[in-house]
Amino acid sequence: MHDEGRTAPGLTRLLDAVLGVGMDLELRGSLQHIVDSATEVTGARYGALGVLDADRTRIVELCTAGLDDEARERIGRLPDGHTGLLGALVQEPRPLLVADIGADVRSTGFPPGHPPMKSFVGVPVRVDAAVFGNLYVTDKQDGSPFTTDDLALLRVLAAQAGIAIGNARLYESAVQRERWIEGAAAVTTALLDGTAGSDALMTVADKARFLAGAAAGIVLQPTARGGMEIVAAATGPGDDAADFLGTEIAPGSAVLDQLLGGEPVFVEDSASDPRMTTHVRSRFGPSMLLPLQSGGRLIGTLALPRRPGAAPYTAVERLLASQFASQAALAMVMADSRDARERLAVFEDRDRIARDLHDLVVQRLFATEMMLESTRRRTVAADMDELLGRAVDELDSTIQEVRTAIFALQQPPADAPTTARGKVLRETAGAAALLGFAPSVHFEGAVDSLVVPPVDKQLVAALRGALAAAHRRSSVTSVEVRIDATATLPDGRQGVRMTVTDDGEREGGDGDSDGARTTTVTWQSPL
Repeated sequence: MHDEGRTAPGLTRLLDAVLGVGMDLELRGSLQHIVDSATEVTGARYGALGVLDADRTRIVELCTAGLDDEARERIGRLPDGHTGLLGALVQEPRPLLVADIGADVRSTGFPPGHPPMKSFVGVPVRVDAAVFGNLYVTDKQDGSPFTTDDLALLRVLAAQAGIAIGNARLYESAVQRERWIEGAAAVTTALLDGTAGSDALMTVADKARFLAGAAAGIVLQPTARGGMEIVAAATGPGDDAADFLGTEIAPGSAVLDQLLGGEPVFVEDSASDPRMTTHVRSRFGPSMLLPLQSGGRLIGTLALPRRPGAAPYTAVERLLASQFASQAALAMVMADSRDARERLAVFEDRDRIARDLHDLVVQRLFATEMMLESTRRRTVAADMDELLGRAVDELDSTIQEVRTAIFALQQPPADAPTTARGKVLRETAGAAALLGFAPSVHFEGAVDSLVVPPVDKQLVAALRGALAAAHRRSSVTSVEVRIDATATLPDGRQGVRMTVTDDGEREGGDGDSDGARTTTVTWQSPL
């Protein structure tokens, strides 16, 4: 007579396993719990759960039970599911029961260091009707063979495992999405709080590296030659970011064409993918390169490579990283716009100060100088004439210094040119705002390569003073600046000579030209 109050031990263990499988929401923990439950339910000595790649052609992760760290180290590289019974289950995902592994024609034996195994049971684990991986157990603890009941128990556990894995993946995706959203918000806040240009790129690179679990976060920007160059790199321990800076993707490469078209590039193995052409590719495995674009304009590329042999990026990770890149690009554009507005405000303020100095201070000083000069001409006392003369000279010197300061205020406070030619052009462009016309500029010789610090600074200071003096003279309608880097100085040395000529009315005959309305100022220095 059947006793309904008694339950088969295997069923009891199965019920306990089913209840425990869904308790862990973290995916890696769920997988390990499933393997442990499978060995417990079937009484197996060893168990494993092989996770398949997106194409379901190979095993990319293997969770095991019954093997300690020393045993795993002896085995070495775990199977990828291309051969043997594991491969058969990958190719044909259906339950498999084998009494003797060695006698099965599909078996290919075990690698050196692998513990001997005889009996085998394997079943596919499906998540939302798609095969996620396969659950295996081998060798019963008591030495008996596996039965169809063991196979049935394992199939029930695999079905429940599919539900638990689905829930864990949903939870993991939600957590990942939250982290990426928080990361994008942190980057946006940092950029809009006033982070400088180079620091902004580093902020994007470092945050993306952390969120993606990548070995490095790299930002590339387009070059004038049509390629892309690494301009910022954030790396983990053991890597030097300086090794990557300056590395270029040459024009015409397949990766570059795809990026310039606004499409992301996903690479399974950077070292072996023919599309990857940089010398640093051998250091990395799975990678993704994401365009940083806003309003249809490509402003750079975010590259996130992982270590060789690391897990490839999942579809969810690719999507979240792409969304992060779009948000970061928008934040970078907004930060640039904010910086441009701030620079414009500074320029406008400097222009206002320059106008005030010119319209108020200089005119009053000049009027005072004229009054003193008139008083000097009417006085008869010699000591008074000398005193007034010194006062007029002091006022004249002060006017010159104020005019020089006015010209300096007309220059941009940031992003100044670094070459001598650029500095000269910047000074003359600033002078045009006060003169009412642009001075003509002529260069002779290799000015940029020959005129270097500190000579270039001395040249600019002399040019600024000459332009201020030209503005001081009345009726000036043209100014010519000539920079000659091939000049020979009176002592025979090679040098640079600057000549500034204007057609204004001379005061007191200063200058070295004979023309009544032409004033020439010459400055020179050895190179």
